[in-house]
Amino acid sequence: MKFNEIDKKMRIYETSKDYNVLPGIYIVTRIDGRNFTRLTKEIHKFQAPFDCQFRDYMIETTKHLMTCGFRIIYGFTQSDEISLLFHLEDSTFGRKVRKINSILAGEASAKFTNLLGDIGCFDCRVSELPNLEAVIDYFQWRQADAHRNSLNAHCYWTLRRKGISAIEATNFLSSKTVANKNELLYNEGINYNDLPIWQKRGIGIYWEKSIKKGYNPMKDEEIETTRRSLKVDLNLPLGKEYDLLISSIVNG
Repeated sequence: MKFNEIDKKMRIYETSKDYNVLPGIYIVTRIDGRNFTRLTKEIHKFQAPFDCQFRDYMIETTKHLMTCGFRIIYGFTQSDEISLLFHLEDSTFGRKVRKINSILAGEASAKFTNLLGDIGCFDCRVSELPNLEAVIDYFQWRQADAHRNSLNAHCYWTLRRKGISAIEATNFLSSKTVANKNELLYNEGINYNDLPIWQKRGIGIYWEKSIKKGYNPMKDEEIETTRRSLKVDLNLPLGKEYDLLISSIVNG
């Protein structure tokens, strides 16, 4: 069988299940670390519940994903996860879900592995959101998850440092309300409201325009150029203000 014939025949098995996100639909991807609890707590022993070096690794991985070939306008990271919002008109790889998932998971794994000096793997999933309202809801959801995880983590590790076992700490917190957990921390000298905002709300990364002045020797005149760079926001707002931030990013 000639190559062109067998190539055409076998390609069908690779592409028969291909799915493309329709135009006019917002693409959001969530990239999650695989077995990161063991990697970060047992193997590399990052500081618990939050470690600035690990945070910076996740920021750099997010920035890498935002510049690896897709038209991504917003990145959000908390714990070992990254969410990415694509520009509505991005058509890279024909918006094939298979390509988006495999490339972003691979790029994230490669970048984080390079930073850590050890193997760190990520998976990726695509959410197809019909409108801006759903996009805002998605990022409100992830920010709320960041808050919940942060409060639980601070309480859990406070109990563990008091000599309470992992199972006992988990069981104790399972029945506690948000108010109970805040009170637990307060009694241990920790005012949850005073903790760094990035620990409670996650971290946003988005493009920002800046004007740079220069000089054109050929025309003997000063010139201005507009440049885009990624801004890392460690102090994300809440509620309506966060809605407005997402809206302004989407609307350019």
